[in-house]
Amino acid sequence: MSRVLPGDATPVHDLIGIGFGPSNVAMAIALSEHNAGADRQESITAHFFEQQPSFGWHRGMLLDDATMQVSFLKDLVTLRNPTSEFSFLCYLKSKGRLIDFINHKNLFPLRVEFHDYFEWAAAQVEDMVSYGHEVVGVAPVIRDEAVEYLEVTVRSGEGLVVHRARNLVIGTGLRPRMPDGVDRGDRVWHNSELLTRVDELEAVTSPSPTRFVVVGAGQSAAENVAYLHRRFPEAEVCAVFSRYGYSPADDSSFANRIFDPEAVDEYFAAPEHVKRQLIDYHGNTNYSVVDMDLIDDLYRRMYQEKVLGTERLRFLNVSRLSDLKETPDRVRATVTSLVNGEETLLDADLVVFATGYLPADPLGLLGEVADRCLRDDEGRVRAERDYRIATDPELRCGIYLQGGTEHIHGITSSLLSNTAIRVGEILDSLLDRGLKSASDEARTVADGTGSAAR
Repeated sequence: MSRVLPGDATPVHDLIGIGFGPSNVAMAIALSEHNAGADRQESITAHFFEQQPSFGWHRGMLLDDATMQVSFLKDLVTLRNPTSEFSFLCYLKSKGRLIDFINHKNLFPLRVEFHDYFEWAAAQVEDMVSYGHEVVGVAPVIRDEAVEYLEVTVRSGEGLVVHRARNLVIGTGLRPRMPDGVDRGDRVWHNSELLTRVDELEAVTSPSPTRFVVVGAGQSAAENVAYLHRRFPEAEVCAVFSRYGYSPADDSSFANRIFDPEAVDEYFAAPEHVKRQLIDYHGNTNYSVVDMDLIDDLYRRMYQEKVLGTERLRFLNVSRLSDLKETPDRVRATVTSLVNGEETLLDADLVVFATGYLPADPLGLLGEVADRCLRDDEGRVRAERDYRIATDPELRCGIYLQGGTEHIHGITSSLLSNTAIRVGEILDSLLDRGLKSASDEARTVADGTGSAAR
């Protein structure tokens, strides 16, 4: 419900962040570095709210041998500020592993190591975040018929508290995607929960699991197949996908330019049909593709088992999962060939869906504020080049998105590749738009007593 603001002196944050994953950690770092070198007038007051009890980034996918698919130089800060003390190299120095990493001669750290880097960075700006705090609603505060501030309602163990902000930055991440008609259960999982629940499966399966089914053709699917095959040496692992085999990721030097900061400018300015072409051309840099080393490793395992006559690794290719029935102790999966319609019944201990993610609805928390946000002809949120949602003129507050704008900014909308640059552009936008009351600025200009902020 909107509120009218007559003369309220409630403190107002310049920026409130919703979520504290890598993107908003990078945002907090950029703000911290800015404030360290700014005078009081240009300092930005900000706070972030994260519903998790501590920092966590895809914990269920931190397989011990999985590596990052982006260079360590695309950390939270380096592309924006190469001299930052929050870089991955500074992290390595603090852990006593800098020389060892250099000797490793590898651009792609272990995923678990990069997660530790994120935790290390988040800990250095923990005064700017409240963990265990969930944003449950946003409402407009109106003065002179314009939305002057946004009231952010936050729920924690202590109850509901309302905070006020001039700007929001939404970084609520992605949501696990399951196929239509399939619900998660005790033995039907999304791959995002694999590591957090696999011990639980062992505890309830006696004597031990005998068969797993993994659905999907991307990097996570292949990693899950390799992990389950290695961890359960007596079990059969069945990979189900509609292709003949895993498709290799295109990480060649020219193709990787789709992740360059300049590519965001070009994508933003391109006509709609060119945007679609670019996604079609270069989707294989990121979507439903697998690192070539992992493809080779899985094929090597499969062939070795054929030679030895103990085939535990099965690939049901050119097929789809057509039916699923879960019981307390098993799952019956029906796999149908796309070529001849032949059905294969698999009684499994677990079915894992590595079927990707969907962006969270960026306007889902905004309540009636969402009615002031503009959408395109396809119902998608509209955003400016600076990642600020396009709104009607009466909404003076800035609402920035870290993710959910792939149709506007390209593939890097929610990826790590451009995070450091993206938060720098949002910071510049905040400063360019000015941090004081928008309606005060409007009245000052109208009275001819000054000029608007930069």
